[in-house]
Amino acid sequence: MAAFGRKAMATNLLKTLTGTRSFMGVGSSEVITSHTYKWMQDTSKKSPMELINEVPPIKVEGRIAGCEGDTNPALGHPIEYICLDLVEPAVCKYCGLRYTQDHHH
Repeated sequence: MAAFGRKAMATNLLKTLTGTRSFMGVGSSEVITSHTYKWMQDTSKKSPMELINEVPPIKVEGRIAGCEGDTNPALGHPIEYICLDLVEPAVCKYCGLRYTQDHHH
């Protein structure tokens, strides 16, 4: 992603985070926003979306995939059952992993 795109993303994220939300347990939202802004400025690192898009779609036997985000429940997310009836890969709404139906025929 171009540096300009990251700067725009960081600016929009900062606007969202500095709005009316309160951060419980954090002394100041400035700490979070300045950290996020600093992270978004480092163009040598890939964004989480870029990293997850590098993972190839997971092939599943059957029409339904169950995604928990990780094999360790403490690191995953609530289970999501995903229908694989469409031709294109289905995407988990929590982690972005993609699933396709494995056709053996």
